[in-house]
Amino acid sequence: MAGVAEYHVRLKDHLFFPSQVTIPANQKVKLIIHNQDNTPEEFDSFSLNREKVIFANNKASIFIGPLQPGEYDFFGEYNPNTARGTVIVEHQKQKSPDVN
Repeated sequence: MAGVAEYHVRLKDHLFFPSQVTIPANQKVKLIIHNQDNTPEEFDSFSLNREKVIFANNKASIFIGPLQPGEYDFFGEYNPNTARGTVIVEHQKQKSPDVN
């Protein structure tokens, strides 16, 4: 899908890196999850209404948004105590005009 910003998250040792992903409000984005573990994991999020199995040493794409500002938790269903993260949705900061 052209024009959709991509955000990459790595899953290694049953941990998400980075564990916090900041995305712009009111825009559809694509999360690309790269599972570098030798076991499958299921990306799960109740607040994002998404779940997807990511096979061992594989990648998966998950489209989210457009979302309102806030925090949306996600976790690995097979390792919920360690594989945890948050999508942080923020308004784009406006650049202030240069004043001399």
